[in-house]
Amino acid sequence: MSIRSRRSLMAAAVAAVALSALSFPAAAQNYPARPITLIVPWGAGGGTDATARILASLMEKDLGQPVSVVNRTGGNGVVGHAAIASAPPDGYTIGLATVEIAMMHWQGLTELTGASYTPIGLVNADPAGVQVRADAPYKTVNELLAAIKANPGKFKASGTGQGGIWHLAIAGLLRDQKIDPAALPWVPSNGAAPGLQDMVAGGVEVAPVSLPEARSLIDAGKVKSLAIMDAKPSALYPNVPTLKSAIGSDWTMAAWRGIVAPKGIPADVRDKLAAAVRKAATSKEYTDFMASRGFGVIYAGPDDFGKFMAKADTDLGATMKAVGLVK
Repeated sequence: MSIRSRRSLMAAAVAAVALSALSFPAAAQNYPARPITLIVPWGAGGGTDATARILASLMEKDLGQPVSVVNRTGGNGVVGHAAIASAPPDGYTIGLATVEIAMMHWQGLTELTGASYTPIGLVNADPAGVQVRADAPYKTVNELLAAIKANPGKFKASGTGQGGIWHLAIAGLLRDQKIDPAALPWVPSNGAAPGLQDMVAGGVEVAPVSLPEARSLIDAGKVKSLAIMDAKPSALYPNVPTLKSAIGSDWTMAAWRGIVAPKGIPADVRDKLAAAVRKAATSKEYTDFMASRGFGVIYAGPDDFGKFMAKADTDLGATMKAVGLVK
């Protein structure tokens, strides 16, 4: 090869490298240049699906590209969460992660944790409550806890499957109050609604589900809420005391949802997504929609959402160990 040919090849290589280096920021600046997929790990028609669809409709107005919701169900949430984590880290596949991501790995269902994602924004949290029948003799959560402690095994609770979020909520409260979680046996159910109906019918005494889930029965005068497991009172029922105000407990627990992306997306793409999520999650349209369904509205940006997921993982892991659910 002649010197001239070698020089030509070297010049072409240098130009290619320079062009490649320039193309990355240009691509990020033009993001998004095509539609975005928002994966939901749960089925169509549920609360997570509804939350994802209102967010998608608001985000696409801001981003200028369609945001399509895709339901990837199976494995108690594992399939969808895995699909989010394994997607290319380019910002074109994101997902709505749920509280189960802080639980599944403790049960040996997956190795994924909140740290497996790039946090974008926390958009919803529905704290657990302590619900009993309206005619129950307990006027305060302290009276209920004292009765459970004095009569281990006499009372039962329900509202989700074994090891579900509401099971862990009440088990964690019992641990916090130095009461053996086994003192309140758990009756598995296919969700809050059947658990509440079982309580109203007399099959169980406690349903530690969220206030929005218990709303219709509370309003109908069939159920009363003794406390909420949150740092502040519920906007839905502001007269329901927090555990802190009722018994001095710092225990909190909630079902939550937040937008995440695969690990390793470019920082400027993450920032653009975070700005769109923040704008959507703090909009009147979003807050009105969530309020109409009784869903809690909360927002936390990427850094705070990451810390939130880490704390949820630690708290849930400790509770799951206490009730024998860690594998």
